[in-house]
Amino acid sequence: MALLYGLLWRLLLLLVHVNTALVSWLRVRLRSWKGRLWERAVAALLLPVALAGFPDQHKKLNHNPDATANPVTGNRGDGRRARWLSDGKALEKLPVHVGLLVAEEEPSYSDIANLVVWCMAVGISYVSVYDNHGIFRKNNSRLLEEILRQQNLLGVDGSKYSIEFLSNGSDKHNVVSCRPTVKVLSPEDGKQSIVQAAQQICRSVENKERSSKDISVSMLDVLLRESKNIPDPDLVLKFGPVNSTLGFLPWHIRLTEFISLPSHRDVSYDNVLDALQRYASCQQRLGQ
Repeated sequence: MALLYGLLWRLLLLLVHVNTALVSWLRVRLRSWKGRLWERAVAALLLPVALAGFPDQHKKLNHNPDATANPVTGNRGDGRRARWLSDGKALEKLPVHVGLLVAEEEPSYSDIANLVVWCMAVGISYVSVYDNHGIFRKNNSRLLEEILRQQNLLGVDGSKYSIEFLSNGSDKHNVVSCRPTVKVLSPEDGKQSIVQAAQQICRSVENKERSSKDISVSMLDVLLRESKNIPDPDLVLKFGPVNSTLGFLPWHIRLTEFISLPSHRDVSYDNVLDALQRYASCQQRLGQ
């Protein structure tokens, strides 16, 4: 009899353990089901709101190109612009007018455009481009197009560094804004311009508009400067093996610093910065 009671007692304990385990399992499952049901209910409630708000967000992205822009490229462009501006401010003196004298047979429009954009980015106000054959003068629209393209590729802010493109005399082509100014020069702007100014003075004397006693170097100087509309070049970067100015503005370069570089092809920004640093460190005695 005692043995029977013992067996019954063990059976009851087993049933109790089974019941406890079953209850614990059911509790876990119910919690899991309730969580899933709650998540599904919340998702069902929020789905219409999300669908309603998506078009507005999409419109915002479309109206704000910067929101989808590549942050790596943007940061890199900002860094370059900041460096160029900082380099210009760090120079002891910055030329107001830089001339680019190309003494090579086959000019590269893209490389010249890079040079122009770099000069603009460091804060130079006037850039003149010259070649002895007048190639850039004949194709000034192509050069302007390349400058604008390189300006965008190099990340230069067009609102701050836009261009006024000048041809000979007072004619203007493709004016974007007043500064910086890019001027394309040719041999016609050199000795030929001096001849034309002298002829103008002679005609004025012949027409009795002025006396021969009024003729002076200063008068000729005024006429020549009026025809160019830009200040005298402070610095000329000469590209190529020819050791000559090739007729580049002979009247306007008496105080100009010349720095020679091997070639304008594949020229780098560091080459330009080095030339500007050399100019900033040179001592110009101005005839003293």
